[in-house]
This record gives sequence, structure tokens and C-alpha cells, in this order.
Amino acid sequence: MKIATWNINGVKARLETTLTWLKETAPDVACLQEIKSMDEKFPSGPFEDLGYNVITHGQKGFNGVAILSKTPLENVTRRLPGDEEDEQARYIESTISTPTGAVRVACLYLPNGNPIDTPKFPYKLAWMQRLEARVRELLADEMPLVVAGDYNVIPMPEDARRPEAWTGDALFQPESRTAYRRLLNLGLTDAIRATEPAPETYTFWDYQAGAWQKNDGIRIDHMLLSPQAADRLAHAGIDKETRGWEKPSDHVPVWIELAA
Repeated sequence: MKIATWNINGVKARLETTLTWLKETAPDVACLQEIKSMDEKFPSGPFEDLGYNVITHGQKGFNGVAILSKTPLENVTRRLPGDEEDEQARYIESTISTPTGAVRVACLYLPNGNPIDTPKFPYKLAWMQRLEARVRELLADEMPLVVAGDYNVIPMPEDARRPEAWTGDALFQPESRTAYRRLLNLGLTDAIRATEPAPETYTFWDYQAGAWQKNDGIRIDHMLLSPQAADRLAHAGIDKETRGWEKPSDHVPVWIELAA
């Protein structure tokens, strides 16, 4: 079972790019972030034509998440629990049945948090606290769990080409990184670090200052696996080549394969 995650940076702007990637790589499940589309405006048809079931949690113009699956999506939860006043569309989860049992997949677009001297940073940390509480609940079910998406967290200095350039950024603040470690300490496995320990493993390159050409990247897109999912982890990787495509997203897909 192949599960992937990709911040596509706008489904309208990146529709053909996303469809090309799906045709080439054929994941069984794809988690998309920053769809930047209301639910009723999301172009489900082209994805359904490729054999995918589609669920979305969107809003107009920014944020928004979606899960595509070749098998039915069941028990869907839209919106991260814990704050009824939070209107930002950043989280969706579903159970996906497979021949070897069900897998729970959560797709998230974690708040950026910048600038750190504004309410955006406390909102990021509060959101991460809510995510930790939700993951605790899901782990109690002992179902294989994959929590995938754009975390907007650089976990370690080796996850940035130039870590010194990020010391004032919300993505690399001690509080952000500590909150990420608390997730891992629940018993989750960072799939890429477990299988791709090589340096200069990045998932995001800014559009500015020739970051892609200089490989001035950071790793902020993560797939965290419960023990039941980690036991089945066969492969993981990053589709780096998509960053070099025409009109690319600034992120690239990350994927895992779970053995039967």
C-alpha cells in the first residue's frame, strides 16, 4: 500500500502537475495540502477519472486539505478537534480499508506561525497541542495510523541546508521542535528519517533566490507512523524531481509503502 503526501500550493494552479504525478507514481492514497479551494469548487472529476475517491476540507483562497484514495474513504473527520472557534481548514482524516485490514490516515497542514511576535505563533503551538491530543486518541484504537502532511517544522539542524538562516523563523523555534518531538515520543516513527538518513534530504525549496538551483532546502513535510504502521513500513522516499517541473509547487511529494 503506497501512501503519499504533497503540499500542491493550489489545486487550480497545479491541477495538471498533480494529475501527471498521480499517473506516474499511482499512490493508493494521496494526502494533499494547500488546495486553496472551497469544497464545492474542488475539481474532483479529473481525480475520480483516475480511479480516486475524494474528500476535502477546504476554504476559499488558502489552506485546505484533501485525501484521495483508490478504495472507499470511511469514518471521515473534518477539522482538528479541540477548538470549535478555529475556522481554518487544516485537517482531515479517514479510515481506508485494505485487504490486510484498515488504516487510519490523517492529512494536515500545520500553521506556519510567522511572524513569531504575532498571535500566529501561539496559534501554531496551540494547534500542535491539539494535534498531540488527537493522536493520543487515535493511538488508543491500535489501528495502523499515518499522520501525513506539511508540518511547517524543521525537526533538526540537518533538516536544513543552512540552519543558521532559520533561527528567527517559527519553523525552527525550540517550541516548535519540542512540540514535534512530543509527537514522536508518543511512539510515532518519522518514516523518512527511519529509511533515508542521508544528509540534504529536503522537501521544500523557496521560489526566491535560486533556492532550488542551490539545493538550499528544508525538510518540513513528514509522515509519522504509529507502531502498527511502522511495523509494516517497507519503503519511503521523496519525489524530488517534481520541484524541477514547469510551474512547480515549492514542496515535493513524500511517500511510504506499507507491506501487506
